[in-house]
Amino acid sequence: MNWNQWANEIVEENKSLSKAEALAILQSTNEELLEVLHAAFHIRNHFYGRTVSLHLLQNAKSGACPEDCSFCSQSKTAQTDVPEYALQTVEEIVNGAAAAIEADALRYCVVTSTRAPSENDLQTLCAAAQQIKIKFPQLELCASMGFLDEKKAKRLCNSGIDRFNHNLETSARFYPSICSTHRFEDRVQTARIVKKAGMDLCSGGLIGMGERLEDRVDLAFELKAVGADSSPINFLDPREGTSLEALSPLTPQDALRTLCMFRFVLREAEVRVAGGREKCLRSLQSLALYPANSIFTNGYLTTDGQGVNIDRQMIYDAGFQIGHLVRS
Repeated sequence: MNWNQWANEIVEENKSLSKAEALAILQSTNEELLEVLHAAFHIRNHFYGRTVSLHLLQNAKSGACPEDCSFCSQSKTAQTDVPEYALQTVEEIVNGAAAAIEADALRYCVVTSTRAPSENDLQTLCAAAQQIKIKFPQLELCASMGFLDEKKAKRLCNSGIDRFNHNLETSARFYPSICSTHRFEDRVQTARIVKKAGMDLCSGGLIGMGERLEDRVDLAFELKAVGADSSPINFLDPREGTSLEALSPLTPQDALRTLCMFRFVLREAEVRVAGGREKCLRSLQSLALYPANSIFTNGYLTTDGQGVNIDRQMIYDAGFQIGHLVRS
C-alpha cells in the first residue's frame, strides 16, 4: 500500500478514505508500521504541527452508575472497589481547574458517573463553570455527564462549557454486546444535541473489547458523521470485577495502527490517545504522538497515569511541544 500517497491526497486534495482503505490500515503488518505512522503524521502535522495539547480529568462524581456498560468499573454490574461519592462541591470543581492550569493543560474535563445530569448536578457544574471562566478565562472546559436533552445542553453551553464529551464507544453492530441499559442510537442523539447547542463535541471510543476490526472502522465513520471535533481513543485496560476482565490488552502495534486509522478517517479532528495509553503502548507511548495531537495527563477516572512530569518529558523527548491547538 502507498500510505504516503493516501496521506498526500487527504491533505492536498481533500480526499476521504473509504471503509475498505481504513480497514487496510488496521490490517497492515508490523513491518509496515513505521510507514503507516509516517503517513499519519503527515496529516497530523498539516493540521496541528508538532503541538500536543494536555487534558486533565476530574472525576467529580464517582461510582454507582445505573448503566451496565460491561467495560466500566463504575457500572452497576461491576464488582470493584472504586470509590463512591456524590457530586463534588463548586469549590472542589474550581480547585480542580487550578490543578489543570498548574499542569499546563489546555482543557479541564469534569466527569460524573451518571445516566444523565440531575437538576442539582446541572446547577453545581454551571456555577463552577461560571467561576472558572472568571478565574481562568484561558482554560477550556469540557463536561461529561451522560445523556442530554436540548434544554440541558443549552444551559451548559451558556454557563461557559466549551465542549461536551459523549463517547459512542464502538460500532452500532457491536454496541448491544457491551450495554443493555441504553442503545447506540441514544448516544448518537446526545452527540447531535451537543452540536446543536453550540458546544464542541468530544466523542470517541474504547478499543479492545472483543470487537472486529470492521467495528473500529465503523466507529470512526460514525464519529465523522456526527461531526466529532475531538475523539479520545481509549484502549481497554481489563479491570478485575468487570465482565471484560479476562480480555487481554491490545499490543502496542495494534494500538498504534488504530490511532493511525482514526487520524486518516477523521483528518482534522483532534485525536487524543486516552485511557489505557500506559498499559497498552508501554515503551512505545511517544509514537502515539505521530497520529494523535493530544493526551490525557496525570491519570484517568479510576486509574492513575504516569504523571504530568513524565508526560511532559516524553513529549519534549519526541520532538513535540506543549501548547494550544494550532490549526493551519
